[in-house]
Amino acid sequence: MRKTTKTFTLATSLALFALPAFSAEIEVKMLNKGSDGEAMVFEPAAVKVQVGDTIRFVPVDKGHDVVSMPGLVPEGVAEIKGKISQEFSFTADKPGAYVFKCTPHFGMGMVAVIVVGDTPANLDAVRGAKMPKKAKDRLDAEIARPGL
Repeated sequence: MRKTTKTFTLATSLALFALPAFSAEIEVKMLNKGSDGEAMVFEPAAVKVQVGDTIRFVPVDKGHDVVSMPGLVPEGVAEIKGKISQEFSFTADKPGAYVFKCTPHFGMGMVAVIVVGDTPANLDAVRGAKMPKKAKDRLDAEIARPGL
C-alpha cells in the first residue's frame, strides 16, 4: 500500500507541473465615444499583458478597425490587421510594445498600446514615433501612466 501511495503522489505532482500555464483574454473596445467623453477611442487605450495572453478588439460602434503600426511592434512581428467593423483577436507571442491604430480615425487620435511582458525593448521607438498630433498626445499620455 505504501508504494502505491508514493506512486500516486508522484504521478499527481508531475501532472500538476505538466498543466499549461493559464493565459488571459483582454477585451479592448473600439468606440465612437469613450467613458471619459473623448471621441474615437480604444478603451482601454493601454493594456499590460503577459506573453500568451489574447487581446480581443471589439467594435462596439461600427466603422473601426485595428492595425499595427509599422516599426511600432517588437522586432520580427508581422503586420497585425483586422477588418472594418469586425471583431479581431491576436495572441501576444513576443514581449514588447505593440502600437495599434484605427485607420479611419488615426488623425483623430484613435491609438492603443499593448505592452507585453515587463520593460519593452522597443519603448524608445514608440516614444519617438511620428504621427498626427492628437494620436501622439494620446499615445504619450498612455505610455507615461504608472504601471505600464
